[in-house]
Amino acid sequence: MRHIEERLRLEDFYAVLFNNDTIEISQEARTRVEESFNFLKAFAENKVIYGVNTGFGPMAQYRIDDADRQQLQYNLIRSHASGTGEPLCPLFVKSAILARLNTLSIGYSGVHPSTIELMQELINRDITPLIFAHGGVGASGDLVQLAHLALVLIGEGEVFYKGQRRLTQEVFTTEGLSPIKIEIREGLSLINGTSVMTGIGIANVLRARKLLDCSIKATCAINELVRSYDDHYSEPLNRVKLHAGQRSVAASMRNILASSKRTRKREEHLYTGDNQERVFKEKVQEYYSLRCVPQILGPVMDTLDGVASILEDEVNSVSDNPIVDVANRHVYHGGNFHGDYISLEMDKLKIVVTKLTMLAERQLNYLLNSRINEFLPPFVNLGQLGFNFGMQGVQFTATSTTAESQTLSNPMYVHSIPNNNDNQDIVSMGTNAAVLASRVVENAFEVLAIEWITIAQAVDYLGCQAEVSESTSKIYDSIRHIIPVFKDDQVMYPYVQQVKEFLMKMD
Repeated sequence: MRHIEERLRLEDFYAVLFNNDTIEISQEARTRVEESFNFLKAFAENKVIYGVNTGFGPMAQYRIDDADRQQLQYNLIRSHASGTGEPLCPLFVKSAILARLNTLSIGYSGVHPSTIELMQELINRDITPLIFAHGGVGASGDLVQLAHLALVLIGEGEVFYKGQRRLTQEVFTTEGLSPIKIEIREGLSLINGTSVMTGIGIANVLRARKLLDCSIKATCAINELVRSYDDHYSEPLNRVKLHAGQRSVAASMRNILASSKRTRKREEHLYTGDNQERVFKEKVQEYYSLRCVPQILGPVMDTLDGVASILEDEVNSVSDNPIVDVANRHVYHGGNFHGDYISLEMDKLKIVVTKLTMLAERQLNYLLNSRINEFLPPFVNLGQLGFNFGMQGVQFTATSTTAESQTLSNPMYVHSIPNNNDNQDIVSMGTNAAVLASRVVENAFEVLAIEWITIAQAVDYLGCQAEVSESTSKIYDSIRHIIPVFKDDQVMYPYVQQVKEFLMKMD
């Protein structure tokens, strides 16, 4: 169980999202929320406060009668529940709920305590609100997407429950849940904020870290197949480059390959003084996609660490407007809901994940092109050349998918389009950036799945199962449990999907 107290960390999200840990709101957080609610209720008397007794956006110039305040919040939620496109996957929605719950629990939002209590129940009971991918511009936060969450909290809209899409009211009846109590500004507090883009962003970076690990291990496996020299990932070579990511990637490679019997030391082959060839049969240096991996994946690692830090700060920030400050007995109006931090970080993430995907595609091409590698049959075809096709078909998929990610990695951060009667005259597009980044991450797993199947075929062709590292052997065995070694042509798409799912879950 994870406790909502002071600061949530990415490992807390990992536990809830991937290990299905439950959450518990601490008494301290409950007290903060209740004090914020009581203060705002008293402070709002005889004052003009945005979203409490005014309209919203460019209609904030219109006063709302006291008798209409509660209905105002319902109107806001219902009118903005206007998303389209594909539903966000349950993982993203769960992450978004946890992000919003944490932000509201800090105690600067003025919501009724029932709001965070019901959000806790949605997470713990795996009730996933229907939230669509399209609709957010990331300026007043994730207005449209968060409105779909708020719609469920007031007992309306739809949810995914036990694998089915159902009406919220039916599921609440089944689970014995009651809608939240709308009081002062529950509608505005729920939909003003960056929690959807942040929630998706956190899921993206957690998955991207798995990708990086998969890519490093795939690189090590190919180095074993090639019988490469070990100096390109050695400590002395990488120590003289001062980037932490490069050093860490090289250290991971050394750790993985320590148990391998196939890598070689240059001093035992090329530095002995015995080699008198005029034209060397073996490569003196490996191709860049093998030799420069610490330099290529190092920036990926450093970027992911930076993205993770920004996301963790954001999810522990208050992204409402206005801010209800109990300590200073004041309500501050501003723009903490603006999503530029997340938009920029999601663009960074998808750029580096695309580069990781490009590396995997080039490594795959190396294995499949017999004229380049000079030790494997074309397309790692273990059957009859010309009659069978080996991995030829799936290479098209890998190339196509990589090309899509290259296009998707163009930035959203600089794609502001004014809207909302020009009230939102510069926007972040952070929600779009997070959704597109999730597609790039998904694509990378598909390409890596194809790469790993190819590696397994190559291991069998060379008959080197007993010589590879413990890491390569473990993944090889798992893949062979999914797709046995094959010479005859196979329908590949089910296997690619299953290996992709395996890599996404791999520790």
